[in-house]
Amino acid sequence: MSTAENPTWWPNKTIDRCYRPVLKDDYGTCNSSSFTDSLVQCTEWIYESNNTVVAELNLGCQPWRSNLIGTIHSFGMMTSMFVTGWIYDVWGRKPALVICIVGSAVGVLKVLVKNWYIYVMVEFLEACMSGGTYTSGMVLMLEICGKDKRLLAGVLFSYFIYFGETLFACMAMVIPYWKTMILIIYSPLILFLSFIWLIKESPRWQIVKGKTEEAKNTMILMAKTNKINMDMNELSNIDGVGLRQKFDIKENEKEGFHVIFKSPEILKRVFVACFCRFSASFVYYGLMLNSVWLPGDKYINFLLITIMSYPGELISLYFMKNIGRKLSLIIGFILTAALCFCSAQVPETYLWTKISLFLVGKMLISGCFTGVITYSMELFPTSVRGLLLGLGALTSRIGNMMAPLTPMLMTFSPSIPSIFFGCAAVMSGLLIILTPETRDQPLMDTVRQVEESVLKEKQVNSVATAM
Repeated sequence: MSTAENPTWWPNKTIDRCYRPVLKDDYGTCNSSSFTDSLVQCTEWIYESNNTVVAELNLGCQPWRSNLIGTIHSFGMMTSMFVTGWIYDVWGRKPALVICIVGSAVGVLKVLVKNWYIYVMVEFLEACMSGGTYTSGMVLMLEICGKDKRLLAGVLFSYFIYFGETLFACMAMVIPYWKTMILIIYSPLILFLSFIWLIKESPRWQIVKGKTEEAKNTMILMAKTNKINMDMNELSNIDGVGLRQKFDIKENEKEGFHVIFKSPEILKRVFVACFCRFSASFVYYGLMLNSVWLPGDKYINFLLITIMSYPGELISLYFMKNIGRKLSLIIGFILTAALCFCSAQVPETYLWTKISLFLVGKMLISGCFTGVITYSMELFPTSVRGLLLGLGALTSRIGNMMAPLTPMLMTFSPSIPSIFFGCAAVMSGLLIILTPETRDQPLMDTVRQVEESVLKEKQVNSVATAM
């Protein structure tokens, strides 16, 4: 039952909502002294609202089960991101995207479930399908646009994600019943079968995989659709060797996962990118989840926290385009850390100061969240980009899984979550110092090219030092 208002005869002590007091044998008139000090567990519950999955599956006094739903979802997405990384490196970006986004429609089965065990199975299946949608879609966008448009593509991709979050918050205000919300969210996904005909495979992936004719056809279609002035006859008649030379791929190298461990430079980039993905996700979702603890309406608070992502992306776009990816991310993470540390020290009495620091921190980490994804894509070569981005997405999902645990730390001190967020952000900012700038640089296609570029840079620096 709800503990918001207790009847006059209720015992004058705090009782857990999952237990009830025991009446005395000779209680007489029912009043607050008619109960013993003993408590027994309730067998039936009255929920404040029956519109939630907690009420539907009767999870009111089984918090570990309701919390486990989110954990299983995150685990499913983590599994998906790693597996689909291999799929879109081997089968292609387009098949992975279509399979993942259409397969996510399995989530609609949740409305038919009456059992917790079956519900979490459906949750896991849905997460396994939807988890790869983000990375496969963004990789495809990155590889079909020019180097001067890569950052813009990443920002636009993120804006649609933020728009979805904002729309979700608005819908939750007017659609209280969870099953109706599920139907609205998952049913339209079947329409994305049309992507089989509407989108094309990444020509860069096709070239790397030796699919020369398919790559030429794709590029000719792109040139005609976008009215790009180019010599179609030259493109039609060029052979595989000539096409690879245009993309600086000297030979058709098919590199596997084992090549990564032979390259110290790639291993360093993987470590930095994975930790930054983990940190950005941990802070981003941690701040979002902790927003419900802010005073006021929880729907309004969630809406405000999603809206703050929009200016964060514009700031990220401006600075990453004009001063570079590396320095922008370093500054962004360090400032986020400073705001989190300050928020932890501000007393609760300074309500709007604390909320303002919270919202500005969310704005900055939103820019870092998208920026580090774009930066990671530019750090990795095409031959293993999908696999390594899948690994980065996996660590990002670990950060997402840890974020819901941070509210429990508030029982020890309200400042602890903000301190954790600040420490993670400052470590990311310092680690990025170890990786190179990628602004206006061509995408590398093989691990060998990465190693050669690093060696060449060292030689240039040695000559400059000697002079």
